[in-house]
Amino acid sequence: MEIIIIAIVILFILIYNKTIDEKKFINDNKKYFEILREDDYNFLVYAKYGEKVEPDTLFQKRITYAIGIFFLFMFLFIDDVSLINVMLAILVAGFVFKMPYMNLKKYYKSHLHHIDIMLPYYLKSLEILIQHYTVPVAIGKSINDAPDIFKPGLRELIEKINSGDSSINPYMDFANAYPVRDSMRMMRLLYRLGLGGQEKKQERLLMFSRTVSNLQAKARETKYKERLDHMGNQTMIMLVVTGVSVMIVILGSMLTMIG
Repeated sequence: MEIIIIAIVILFILIYNKTIDEKKFINDNKKYFEILREDDYNFLVYAKYGEKVEPDTLFQKRITYAIGIFFLFMFLFIDDVSLINVMLAILVAGFVFKMPYMNLKKYYKSHLHHIDIMLPYYLKSLEILIQHYTVPVAIGKSINDAPDIFKPGLRELIEKINSGDSSINPYMDFANAYPVRDSMRMMRLLYRLGLGGQEKKQERLLMFSRTVSNLQAKARETKYKERLDHMGNQTMIMLVVTGVSVMIVILGSMLTMIG
């Protein structure tokens, strides 16, 4: 532990004295920082921002801010470098690093059902194109009109197929990258839809259509139930507030009469 502290102090001094460029240091050690990237980070970024923001850029900013905060605390403790102070600087830097990810998680949870129903609605529009084209061609033609959250993944999916991968792997990779509700099952159905002759295609397309419609119906039911629950909670709050207000008025009247 003492060796680690010494190494951190030396690194801090080198960066503080501009002997080492902070940005160059981050870029040179990018592969090590990648270990810190959460498995669902890219998905959460796309879920909130769509294609407007590049996950790699946001991740690099997280690293930069965390390192900056760490060295700021080390600078404050420069006259008293101890294990406790180093650990405190690491904890604060870790919190700063994790905060953007936790905010993305919070956004996803609050918009969970809205994001989940995007896939069934996208697949429903894709179904029309599949009637006239092969599955890969239909996916390629659908990208421009697809929800922003899925566009990067769809492009990657098509690139893998066009490079010669005719297995289910590109579809499963997409499902893993976008873990919305039933994504695994829907990607398997989509892959099978591209197999076999025209007769089997029509049969599988019918099954695919039914499955997507069922998912849409479930999404609508969930949304309707959430609205009812929200209305029920609002009604309960109104009743409680009204009851408390009446009690206050009665209590006030009683105190006035007593006075």
